[in-house]
Amino acid sequence: MPEFTRTTGIAPAPGFLSDADLLAQTAIAVREAGAVLRERFGDVVRYRTREELMDALAANDDAALDVLRPRLTELRPNARLVEDELAGGALPSGEWWVLDPAEGNVNHLHALPEWAVTATLVRDNQPVLTAVHLPLTGETYTARVGAGAHLDGRPLHVSPTTDLGLSLVATSQARPDEDEDVVRRVGASITAMLFDALVVRTSVPATLHLLNLAAGRIDAFWQFAGARADLLPGALLVTEAGGRISDAEGRPWTPQSESFLAAAPGVHTEAVTTLSR
Repeated sequence: MPEFTRTTGIAPAPGFLSDADLLAQTAIAVREAGAVLRERFGDVVRYRTREELMDALAANDDAALDVLRPRLTELRPNARLVEDELAGGALPSGEWWVLDPAEGNVNHLHALPEWAVTATLVRDNQPVLTAVHLPLTGETYTARVGAGAHLDGRPLHVSPTTDLGLSLVATSQARPDEDEDVVRRVGASITAMLFDALVVRTSVPATLHLLNLAAGRIDAFWQFAGARADLLPGALLVTEAGGRISDAEGRPWTPQSESFLAAAPGVHTEAVTTLSR
């Protein structure tokens, strides 16, 4: 059930929470789902076929969704849920929960620590709030439109870096079995950044790079192709932390875009130049 508000001591009726209260409750939901995945984390999960891999991934997703579905439905009864983390493009009008119940799921299966639980509320195709929980560290990142980005309540700010040549940058692979043209574009972009940036990091998932960007730990992140679930949470966190979002050519980014770039304002233009070669 929703926690009592500090002002009245009365739990608001489901579906009538302010966005601020809704974000607080969403953070609780992703923490609860994260606790379930943390209990499932440990030894490397072995698989011999693609089918066995997909079954193992689905088992993690289902375990987290069993927590997230009822919790978020209670909070926002009229909002629909998007559970396919690989889906892209625009959504129909109205409110949608865009979920990645095990962001970095493949890392979880391989006993690697880079994974999270994310929930983002999208209203008429605009993300309005997001909560991302890292169960192994206990950290929860949150953002709400116009209210800033936070890590466990502490404000986040992007890096003040103004020189791409002094920047730590990162990229990620949107999905397995990517189109050949996208794969070649990814490879060319990494090569270009190796010449122009200080250090290039390449790993999945995208959300964790974007958390680091919002926190000022890295200076730019880019990805070709992509999905709503792996970009929307980080995009909101970065913009609310003072960063810039565009496609790789510097045009406004939408979930329909073929590329994505997030950067500290001081290196955004240089990053666009590098990625546009």
